[in-house]
Amino acid sequence: MAEKRTRIVVLGGGFGGLTFCRSFRLPDADILLVDRHNHHLFQPLLYQVATAGLSASEIAQPIRSILRDKPNVRVHLGEVESLRPAERQVVGNGRTLEYDYLIVALGGQTGYFGHPEWEAFAPGLKSLEDAQRIRRDVLMAFERAENSEDPVEQQRLMTVVVVGGGPTGVELAGAFAELARHVLNRDFRRIDPARARIVLVEGAPRILGTFPQHLADDAAATLEKMGVEVRCGLRVRDIRSGVVEFHSGERIEAGNILWAAGVNASPLTRDLGAPMDRTGRVLVNPDLSVPGHPEIFVIGDAAAIADASGQFVPGVSPAAMQQATHVARQLEDEISGRPNRRPFRYWNKGSMATIGRSAAIAKIGPLEFSGYPAWLAWLFVHLVFLVGLRNRIAVLGQWFYSYVMYRRGARIITGKA
Repeated sequence: MAEKRTRIVVLGGGFGGLTFCRSFRLPDADILLVDRHNHHLFQPLLYQVATAGLSASEIAQPIRSILRDKPNVRVHLGEVESLRPAERQVVGNGRTLEYDYLIVALGGQTGYFGHPEWEAFAPGLKSLEDAQRIRRDVLMAFERAENSEDPVEQQRLMTVVVVGGGPTGVELAGAFAELARHVLNRDFRRIDPARARIVLVEGAPRILGTFPQHLADDAAATLEKMGVEVRCGLRVRDIRSGVVEFHSGERIEAGNILWAAGVNASPLTRDLGAPMDRTGRVLVNPDLSVPGHPEIFVIGDAAAIADASGQFVPGVSPAAMQQATHVARQLEDEISGRPNRRPFRYWNKGSMATIGRSAAIAKIGPLEFSGYPAWLAWLFVHLVFLVGLRNRIAVLGQWFYSYVMYRRGARIITGKA
C-alpha cells in the first residue's frame, strides 16, 4: 500500500506563494498552488504599466512556466470562495480542495477607509487590470482635451490627482509628471501637456512617512521641481466623478483621480476565525501559524506580525519571501518527523522609492541616500528580483530606450474608456 503523501495547498501566486513553492525541497509532499490569475505579477513595477513605461507582459510571467521544474507542484487556476479550517478544506469554482497544510498568501487589496463607493471614481493599483485601466483613462483624458474647445475643460481633463503619499503615490505622481511634460508634449497640437496639473495629496504632515525625514524632504523637493503639487495635511472627505473634496473645504476637479492611500487584506482571512487587525490582517503566532490552527500559515500582506523592534513587519515583497522560506523550512522538518517550530525573524534589507528620471531615495541598513545613486540601486534591485530572464532583458531595454530618448512605447489605448 502506497504511503499517504502530505497535501499542501498554497493560496496565491504572488511573491509569498511562489517563493514557498520554489523553495520547498521535500519531494514527499504534493503542493497545489491556487490563483485566480495564470501569471505571477511583479507588483513593484506595476506603476510603470499604469504610466505607459512598460507593457503588461514585461512584468508578468505564467506561473506554470515558472514552476515547470517542480514536478510535485500543480497549479489550479480558480477563484477561492471560502475557507473551512475546521474541515481542512478550501472551496472554490465548484470544487472542494482538502489539505494537510494550508499556506494563505492571498496578498492585499485596495482599501478605501470605509468608503467602498469611492472605488468607482478613484481606482487603486493592485493588478494588471487596474494598471491598464489607469493608463487608458489618463491617455483618453488627454485625447479628449485635444478635442475640446473649452480651455477650462482642457485643464480639468489634464489634471491628475493621486491620493496617498506613500511609495506608490510618489512613484505614480512622478511618472505622470514625466509622461506629460517630456513624452506627451511632443504628441499633441492643440493642447500643451506640459501644462498638465499633477497633484499628490497626503493626509499626514509629510509624504513617505516610513522613510527618514530628510529623505522624504528630498523626495518632496524633487517632485516639486518636476512640476508635481505636493499637498500634505489634506484629508479626503468625498470623491465623486471627476471631483475630490477635502475636509478643509477645498475641492479639485480632475480628469483622473487615483487612489494609493490604503491596503486591506483579502476578506477571505475572516473565514479563519482568528484575531485580526483593523485592515483584516491575521494576528499570527510567532511561527506564522494561525492561533488554534497549527496546520495553517499566513504570510505576506495577509499576516500581521511584529519584528524584533516591536514594529509590524511591512507588507513588502522581501518580507513575504522571507516568510515563505521560513514556513517552507519548518514544514520540511515537520513532515520529515523533526518538528521544530521557530519564531520568524524579519531581516529588513532596506526600502526604496523612485521619484522619476535619475531620482530616488533609499535606506539600506545604516546607509541613507538619494538622487542618482539611489536610482541606480533601485534599478539594480528591481532587475534582480524580476522573475524571468526575458522579462529582465525587456525591462532593461525599455528603461534604456526611455532614458536616452525620453520616450515611452506602451501608449496604446485599448478597451472601453
